[in-house]
Amino acid sequence: MPTKQQIRYQWERGGPVVTWVLIAVCVAIWLVEVLAGFLSPVLQNLLIVRGMVAPATMVREPWTIVTSMFLHAPNSILHILFNMLSLYSVGPVLERLMGHWRFLGLYMISGLGGALGLMVWGVFAPGGQGWQSAAYGASGALFGLFAALLVVYRRIGADIRSMMVWMVVNFALPFVVGGVAWQAHVGGFVVGGLLTWLLTAGLKPWRGKSLAWRMQVYGWFVTILVVALILLCDTANPYGWLRFGYLFQ
Repeated sequence: MPTKQQIRYQWERGGPVVTWVLIAVCVAIWLVEVLAGFLSPVLQNLLIVRGMVAPATMVREPWTIVTSMFLHAPNSILHILFNMLSLYSVGPVLERLMGHWRFLGLYMISGLGGALGLMVWGVFAPGGQGWQSAAYGASGALFGLFAALLVVYRRIGADIRSMMVWMVVNFALPFVVGGVAWQAHVGGFVVGGLLTWLLTAGLKPWRGKSLAWRMQVYGWFVTILVVALILLCDTANPYGWLRFGYLFQ
């Protein structure tokens, strides 16, 4: 374990402290899920069901937007391994460019965008099947980071061809491997890309403002916008008022 001095040293020099904390938290929670499966499959199932995010209950259980971002499939190491490798590959670069807290803000807002993607699918999926879905994993937030890096690299004129190929592969993966919440990927990508575009370009009169100021303004704007869209989508939720009424009977 790193010492306080080592952590402080990395923090002051822009090291990927937040990235490592996110990885550590995700892995620790995954290990708890695995251990719970050995102790009691019922307990493991309860942890996942109560922590995953579902369009039908998202508005009444908003904490699941956050808890679902730190859960991963306990019966396979591939889910957690792939996501953490992805976070390790893009997190340090963005954290160094943006700063620790702004990077964490981008990560969480992108995860919120993933939840919006699920809600939009709930509204437009044929036969209402989108409302019956549920998801968990860091992919929505990660795709927001992918979009952010794409916007930044595009902005500075870097070669993005290899990144584009890699992103196309990741977007195509859900159509090859079943059970992947591609809706959260799209939502996280769009929201993360939008926030980063605002930070790097945005309104011309505000381009001279500090990055901290722009993150406050644009970060809250995008957050409020996404929450408003989630609430708007929930007005079409066929299970919303039925379950709400049941809770208070």
